Order: sequence, then structure tokens, then C-alpha cells
Amino acid sequence: MKLIDPRNERLNMTPPPAPRLVSLAGKTIALLDISKPGGNFFLDRLETLLRQEEAKTLRIMKPAFSKPAPPDILEALRHVDAVIEALAD
Repeated sequence: MKLIDPRNERLNMTPPPAPRLVSLAGKTIALLDISKPGGNFFLDRLETLLRQEEAKTLRIMKPAFSKPAPPDILEALRHVDAVIEALAD
């Protein structure tokens, strides 16, 4: 008789968080709006604050909040220093 343990035997391999940016000056920060109502108000204010810190911003909006981001959006996010995602309602 062979007993099988039904629990997941893999180790919990949580990756470490990304390193923090030392400065925002000269960095490009993507502001990702997932298309929920109100997210643009948050991102508008955040964009103003980031530009005061001499950061460049890239505004991106998903076509629908209920679906994954399309490949072109994911590709654009690969070329920035950081991403801030707006969730709202």
C-alpha cells in the first residue's frame, strides 16, 4: 500500500520584492489605469507629484478592468523603471 500526502510538497518560493528606486529624478514611471471609475483622478494627482520629483510619466489604460492587459501594454511596461496601478470604484 502506498500512501500519498495530498498537501502541496513544494516549498513556498515567494520572490523578494523589487528593489526600491533611490531617486525618482529621471526615472520613467508608468501609471496604469485598469479602467475602473475614479482611477484617473488618483493618477492625475499622482502624476503631478511625480513630475515635481522630476520623474517622467507614461499613462497607460487597459481596455477593460475584467480582462488581462493585452500584449502591447505588457510590452510597454517592460521599458519603464516602475509601475503604479490604479484601482478604484
